[in-house]
Amino acid sequence: MYKAGLIGVTGYTGMELARILAVHPHIELTHATSRQESGKKIEDLYPFLRSYKIGSVVISDYNAEELARHCDLIFLAVPHGTAMASAGELYAKAKESGKSLKLIDLSADFRIKDPAVFEKWYQIPHSQPQLLQKAVYGLFDIYEEEIKKADLIANPGCYPTASILGLYPALKNGIIRNDIIIDAKSGTSGAGRKAQTATLFCEVHDNFRPYSIGGKHRHTPEIEQELYLAAGKEIFVSFNPHLLPIDRGILNTIYAPLAADISAEEIHAVYTEFYKNAPFVRVLPLGQLPETRYVRGSLFCDIAVTVDKRTKKLLITSAIDNLARGASMQAAANANLCLGLPLAAGINAAPVCP
Repeated sequence: MYKAGLIGVTGYTGMELARILAVHPHIELTHATSRQESGKKIEDLYPFLRSYKIGSVVISDYNAEELARHCDLIFLAVPHGTAMASAGELYAKAKESGKSLKLIDLSADFRIKDPAVFEKWYQIPHSQPQLLQKAVYGLFDIYEEEIKKADLIANPGCYPTASILGLYPALKNGIIRNDIIIDAKSGTSGAGRKAQTATLFCEVHDNFRPYSIGGKHRHTPEIEQELYLAAGKEIFVSFNPHLLPIDRGILNTIYAPLAADISAEEIHAVYTEFYKNAPFVRVLPLGQLPETRYVRGSLFCDIAVTVDKRTKKLLITSAIDNLARGASMQAAANANLCLGLPLAAGINAAPVCP
């Protein structure tokens, strides 16, 4: 049984990770940290985890030496800027104690390879450039073999996961041209658990609104970085997110001009072939479209392709659970791979519907 630590147990991603690890057959959560909730048990914070062994774990203050000495794997579920500092400390302490250590970072700190691009979008310098080059981007459908050998995994963002998986086969096979529009919608849990006016019930309920549109959202460079690797050339996207009045789920509608006259049947065959060995990507039959309720609480990404013959555009729709596939369950899948476990160990649950 591998021993895991969780830095940042109080956010939605930390909560979701605790839920997943409560029943994991090979990874035991033994350490969880939070400055505000130190001294409490996990079951005090999350009563739904009572009767599980994980519920009795006592939350502590962050202590890099303690975590590095006792854990085989550590999840960093903390804000950007904090994660990079913690990663540096943890690796230093692990080296002092002669231990190997695996880190899964759920923040954005190790996703963007160019530190200048990271600084431009996140407005802080990158303090661990040597670790930045070591990190593997944790989209396991594309980088499974690299993740298996990695010590530091940059868990992908929620919007980028749905966007990249939707676009990758089309760009890889030259089906579409540049001038891509990603119309993205997310549930409110994507905004985090911190109290703020914009996500109060009365602000969100019975409402639907855009935010950070017009090339302003920080997930843009992450998406473009990975799409560049798919296409072999620079790709620009117009990424425009919206807030849905639901708890969890992401639904993307992506518009891209076709590079040639190609049928929906041919494109569907390309997608089916590309993802034939990706058990958690479901390319839907032609005529069916994704819905957030059909992926809720699961690792699945549902994708559909539609050709608009009149405007000669490819419409790609993709759906994920932003907390599961877009964060914590994807992190658990990456942990499985880098520990030499089966990809689906402990996370092969069916979606929760309704």
